[in-house]
Amino acid sequence: MGSSASTGTVLLFAFAMMLLLAARDGHCAQLCMDSTFPRTVNGSLSFCGYNGTACCNSTDDAAVQRQFAAMNISGTPCGDLVKSILCARCNPYAGELFTVATSPRTVPRLCNSTGVASRLSSKPPRADYCSLVWDTCKAVRIPGSPFQSPRGGAAAPTLTDVWQSVGDFCGALGGAPGDGAPCFDGEAAAFNASRVAPPLNGMCLERIGNGSYLNMAPHPDGSNHVFLSNQAGKVFLATVPEQGSGKTLQLDVTTPFLDITDEVHFDNEFGLLGLAFHPDFAKNGRFFVSYSCDKTQSASCSGRCACNSDVGCDPSKLGADNGAQPCQFQSVIAEYTANASSGSPSTATAANPTEVRRIMTLGLPFTTHHGGQILFSPADGYMYFMMGDGGSNGDPWNFAQNKKSLLGKIIRIDVNDIPSGNSTAGWGNYGIPKDNPFSVDNKFAPEVFAVGFKNPWRCSFDSGKPSNFYCADVGEALYEEVDLVIKGGNYGWRVFEGNSPYLPLSSPGGNTSAAAIVAIPPVMGYAHNSVNSNVGSASITGGYVYRSTVDPCLDGRYLYADLYAQSIWAGLESPEGSGEYNVTALPFACSKRSPIPCDPAARSPLPSLGYIFSFGEDNAGDVYLLTSKGVYRVVDPSECGYACPIKSSAAGRSPPPGASPSSAVTARRSAAAATTALLLAGSVLLALLSLTD
Repeated sequence: MGSSASTGTVLLFAFAMMLLLAARDGHCAQLCMDSTFPRTVNGSLSFCGYNGTACCNSTDDAAVQRQFAAMNISGTPCGDLVKSILCARCNPYAGELFTVATSPRTVPRLCNSTGVASRLSSKPPRADYCSLVWDTCKAVRIPGSPFQSPRGGAAAPTLTDVWQSVGDFCGALGGAPGDGAPCFDGEAAAFNASRVAPPLNGMCLERIGNGSYLNMAPHPDGSNHVFLSNQAGKVFLATVPEQGSGKTLQLDVTTPFLDITDEVHFDNEFGLLGLAFHPDFAKNGRFFVSYSCDKTQSASCSGRCACNSDVGCDPSKLGADNGAQPCQFQSVIAEYTANASSGSPSTATAANPTEVRRIMTLGLPFTTHHGGQILFSPADGYMYFMMGDGGSNGDPWNFAQNKKSLLGKIIRIDVNDIPSGNSTAGWGNYGIPKDNPFSVDNKFAPEVFAVGFKNPWRCSFDSGKPSNFYCADVGEALYEEVDLVIKGGNYGWRVFEGNSPYLPLSSPGGNTSAAAIVAIPPVMGYAHNSVNSNVGSASITGGYVYRSTVDPCLDGRYLYADLYAQSIWAGLESPEGSGEYNVTALPFACSKRSPIPCDPAARSPLPSLGYIFSFGEDNAGDVYLLTSKGVYRVVDPSECGYACPIKSSAAGRSPPPGASPSSAVTARRSAAAATTALLLAGSVLLALLSLTD
């Protein structure tokens, strides 16, 4: 054993070096192919799209664009992949991806894993990017191909001209699976190293509002304003108090931003279910609501029944459901605009009460399982609509697996490029994204993005990694699941419930065999018999990947809950990109500084939250629970006596009114990166200390 003084000096030096490296990134140092550090980009690169920091300037970007144009494969699936691969030289980790230490490569190291799509595997098939490139491009002739062997060969080779098999290709251009080296996954640098997560002792909440809401949407202007909507049909503009201020949510319930209660049918699983603001709301004032209507009560409630001859369903055979007529109730997506007569949409405090456009109307066969959430993807800008299987026990008409039906699906539509008249499917006014997975397959409804859902209740994009799209899907009798959704994925219902085969009680709509689909298993979830519910049932509520700096021990963990059981879980993907999640049951308590008392529960000292309807996230990345007893916010864990080895940076961190989206997002991501750096540096220090014991 060395002396304590010398050991301490070594540890301090090692810790300082780790902080320097980790401050640049939580995984490894950012470095370009010429061994320089990435530069700040003014705006974004017009072709490759990188912003913030990159290894390219506008001249480099233009050169990549010319190289790609000469290949003459633009607009093809292979072309999309090749463009991303060429642009990887602009990635802040290009030096790692292209291996500066030896000789520069013409393509980055492609992520290479087995990617087995099986019910026996917990890994989504998206993991094997190298095989995706091979399968998509192997027969495509690419002039000036970046994949060409250094030995030369054909002027416009296919991959099969150079390599004998996918094994040879990925052996040459992909990293060894699990070797820990950074690789390119089509969007960013991926790192296989397992993350050392800090201990998670509990989550601290404060109650900042008394109302009951289903949706929270951050104001698109990047400020500390949010929009809240209740199930009855009202949308409110609210101001979020700064963390630690001791103040409550500020909103006037007597003057809603929008009131469509006359249009909304509000009962049980009906109501105003979704709220989404256009990414360019600050300029165009466009926003959208998803709600239920009753055609016997509203003249504007009119649309095709989701049970029709196109999907092999006869409405006359549905039978009465709670006394309702088949398709008496409809799911509606409607467009509204902010009232910006006195200024820009960002300053509007009310919406124009008249609907601008009916985007979609879908007649419901039964009175349950309507999903209803709408979201805009931060990655592609399209609208996503989460639709349940339409109801009744066990999806008797097998809508979730019916290729022509929109029920039991996640739908992706374009509300920017709206064709004249109705869309091809006749459900409303919208365009079909050209890269929708089934847009050219006449066996499928072109709106479909992913299939096999029972009742997706609350989905979200990870603000730290927007390509990760999580959806919680309510189970039938055994299991509640969280799915990591990919384009074209099939998530199993009603062939499977969770990982278990499901046997329907009745099947007038036919069955789908397990052999006929490649069902992607859930990445997280819980069995019904594992929770204690106050109504003897279970129903999952999806949440968010936590990206706030307020509770560093929650950083990167996906939060979800049970509607009835007052149980909350946190799931952490480890290793990153593996599709494997470590899930922890998450105790929670109420801050003694809560602006509104948290209503002590019978399970003291935990607060009684009532029903956990939904989660919310604001522009600062703070996470909220929207419950039947009010609005709760996650705060510094020390306020509840929970220990976290990383200090919170909660004070003074809320974006100011009128902050630009870019400044709010940049601040949040910078803080999150710093948190990750501290976590990794701390982990190394702890490991070094353990060597001296």
